Amino acid sequence: QVQLVESGGGLVQAGGSLRLSCVASGSTSSNYAMGWFRQAAGKEREFVATISRSGDGILYADFVKGRFTISRDNTKNTVYLQMNSLGPEDTAVYYCAAERIWYGTAVVVTSLEEYDYWGQGTQVTISS
Repeated sequence: QVQLVESGGGLVQAGGSLRLSCVASGSTSSNYAMGWFRQAAGKEREFVATISRSGDGILYADFVKGRFTISRDNTKNTVYLQMNSLGPEDTAVYYCAAERIWYGTAVVVTSLEEYDYWGQGTQVTISS
């Protein structure tokens, strides 16, 4: 079982940047595909980005439009989400998620329902 703790959220002006981090503990993070999701007030949680165990597989939601970059450092059991050109529409609680992958180091997971482990979330607020 893995525990996830997000950090790096905050309040920034439109056009600014933030870097979110997700530290995994309790298990070897390189055994897990990782994902970032977000949930705005009154809306359902939605997929943002995912990265495979090795980091070779990466997918983004269409709304990212080249603004976000997901990466991981398995030596630090940490996954990152670099977010640039932020707008008020990016305001949400951002969650890190992990899914154990038994076969294939390039497998990515985009479905919320497939993830078994979740962090508590970090608030991102973008002012206009």
